[in-house]
Amino acid sequence: MAEDMTGQSVQGSTPELPKGGIIALVGILGSWALNELRTMGSMFIFLMRSLVLIFRPPFKIRLLIRQIMFFGNRSLLIVILTGLFAGMVLALQGYYTLMKFGSEALLGPAVALSLIRELGPVLSALMVTGRAGSALTAEIGIMRISEQIDALLAMALSPIKYLVVPNILAALIAFPLLSAIFDVVGIYGGWLIAVKLLGLSSGTYFSQMEQFVDMADVIMGLEKSLCFGLLVSWVCCYKGYYAGFGAKGVSKATTAAVVLSSVLVLVFDYLIGSFWL
Repeated sequence: MAEDMTGQSVQGSTPELPKGGIIALVGILGSWALNELRTMGSMFIFLMRSLVLIFRPPFKIRLLIRQIMFFGNRSLLIVILTGLFAGMVLALQGYYTLMKFGSEALLGPAVALSLIRELGPVLSALMVTGRAGSALTAEIGIMRISEQIDALLAMALSPIKYLVVPNILAALIAFPLLSAIFDVVGIYGGWLIAVKLLGLSSGTYFSQMEQFVDMADVIMGLEKSLCFGLLVSWVCCYKGYYAGFGAKGVSKATTAAVVLSSVLVLVFDYLIGSFWL
């Protein structure tokens, strides 16, 4: 309370939110939460339908091979380049960090563990998401707005069986292979810096790696790759399948698919890593 010029007390200057404004704000937040829950439920049902149709004939082997090439073969160059320079950066920065503790001989295990457990699955998934995931969402989205999906339904064919299932299977096959290639290229990129540039012996680099890297680390990276392949293919197919009308709707769906896939890759990378530790 404050006093005016006549000495009478008046209310403070802090404004209060009207009661109607609070109700409107709660209504907006509730509507947003319900809409997000509805979207999550729709995505979950979409995934379950796709997984069930994987085991139901007919099996489209030709489509599967084509999508494996789409995810894997056409993403190979960018994965190799990213893996090479990721390994080189890890070796360069790791050497000067380990040198402060007199542990330069552990550079090989540091590079290998970082690539196999974390950077290999994550960076390869992000690269494939940016290259293949965006193209996949745009392709299915264009089929939606051009009524090609409706034509499949009119012919009593399942669009999910023809458009989604091959992409999920192809991603589950391609992502672990690309991650393995990323790891191998990154390890040799680290060897190039450690041995040829920094003067570490090649035997020390690989012998310490063999001692400290075990099968549990490889299995962890493999499980992450499988999880990321399922996430990326699922989200990109869903966003394209339910894309809005017109070019603007397809562009929004493509952007949302890439952003959501990238965020989910990072989130599940932490969840899987915390589960294994």
